[in-house]
Amino acid sequence: MIRSDLFEWAQGLDGGADVLVIGGGATGLGVAVQAAAEGRRVALVEARDFACGTSSRSTKLLHGGVRYLAQGRVRLVREALRERAVVLGLAPHLAQPLPFVVAEGRWWSWTLTTIGLKLYQWLAGRLSLGATEVLGSAALGRLMPGLPGAVAGVRYWDGQFEDARLALALARTAQQAGALLRNHTRVVGLRPQGPGWALTLQDHFTQARVTVQARCVVNAAGVWVDGVRRLLPASAGPAVGGGAPAAALVRPSQGVHLVVRREKLPLTEAVLVPRTADGRVLFAVPWLGATVIGTTDTPRADAPLEPRPTEDELQFLFRETERALGVRLRPGDVRSVWAGLRPLVGAAPGADGAPTSALSREHLIHREGPGFVTVTGGKWTTYRAMAEEVLAALVGAGDLPAPARPADTRTLRLWGAPPAGSPPVSLRQAPGLHLLGASSSELAGLPGQDLALGLGLTEALVRHCARHEWAVTVEDVLARRWRALFLDARAAEAMAPRVAALLREETGLDPDLDGFVALCRQYRLEDAG
Repeated sequence: MIRSDLFEWAQGLDGGADVLVIGGGATGLGVAVQAAAEGRRVALVEARDFACGTSSRSTKLLHGGVRYLAQGRVRLVREALRERAVVLGLAPHLAQPLPFVVAEGRWWSWTLTTIGLKLYQWLAGRLSLGATEVLGSAALGRLMPGLPGAVAGVRYWDGQFEDARLALALARTAQQAGALLRNHTRVVGLRPQGPGWALTLQDHFTQARVTVQARCVVNAAGVWVDGVRRLLPASAGPAVGGGAPAAALVRPSQGVHLVVRREKLPLTEAVLVPRTADGRVLFAVPWLGATVIGTTDTPRADAPLEPRPTEDELQFLFRETERALGVRLRPGDVRSVWAGLRPLVGAAPGADGAPTSALSREHLIHREGPGFVTVTGGKWTTYRAMAEEVLAALVGAGDLPAPARPADTRTLRLWGAPPAGSPPVSLRQAPGLHLLGASSSELAGLPGQDLALGLGLTEALVRHCARHEWAVTVEDVLARRWRALFLDARAAEAMAPRVAALLREETGLDPDLDGFVALCRQYRLEDAG
């Protein structure tokens, strides 16, 4: 899958696409899988790289939403619990059950927490991942040495996943079903044409442009959907057009995470802190050999491609980690710090002025005009249900005919999923070939399988990323194909020159080594604040 010329790629759409998706995050990739599984001609373009925004910066939890239950959003929780079970079955090497521990310092709060988590398990019904159990102070002490002031706790079950690689599994599943996908390709023009839309695409590396035709367009650009909407001409519909400011659908919210070595916070199970100073919950999650601590919920008026954590957010995470977990962090303990933006639906009635922690995590499908919809909001756990609803909306509006063949994506196992019954390697373990699942067989014959670069990455894996997973830049490889940047920014910087040389050899394109080195320094705590 060495990157083809833009014009050559567009020739695969000769005659036009039934559905063209803008955005290669969880939502857009889910739509591409659903549409391709229905037998439609599908294309997807992503301005940067697959999952480069919100979809690779989550807390790595595939969950029903315990705190949404406390807010009374039972319908959202039920849907998420159902979809949690679906995703766990579609890619067991990338999505797995995980036990969580909640410690309480007062008996009344422990009682309320226990009741709430029992209800959470009850709502899951037969899809429950495990029993909710009471933990005494002795059991808590074994699980979480140094925990301050806990009288008792509760263990419950939810899900964990590797978000960036799950996005790649979706991309390859869509491709296998017939979709054409391309990253580093921006939509720079949109206009109605005939019974559909003409879209002008621009390649990031060559600046080449090409215009393609699509019967329907799905704007799934995440927190940046409003920027795509402003490309619509005035004739598209009354809501937007002509580049004029439209009523924004999204209110961005920033979430920040810290990563520390497992030795600093040696958890074998995840920890949920149910009440922090700002009213949010805090998680500490064992992930790929390290521990992730997060997250914040800070409103933003802008949506930068690389959001930076604020000093207040960093101090909050340090303070709450010490208060709730009994671990005092120093800057040198933090191996990586990253921020991501959530696309919260902010144009809903009553949302104006609400804190972002109170905004709904439910999604919105907004019809811009004939054959053009914007989908935003939602969460990783429900990506598949959102995609199903988007295609149903296009059919219901008469934009698309009924599907040519039935497509139940609840049972469509994703690319790389190991054979049923194969015990997966835990996502709590350090990164390795197990993250590729069955697709690790594609490394056979590639040079450099014994040449280690660090954090489980080999030269052969870099070549595999370029040949089979659309990787072009150093960031593509070390931030998302392999999570080095998110696990240890200094180690990622040290690995970068060799990765750049291998990518240049494989693709012939500039892998942007200097840009990645600068990015690594943003993920180091001494520079992040």
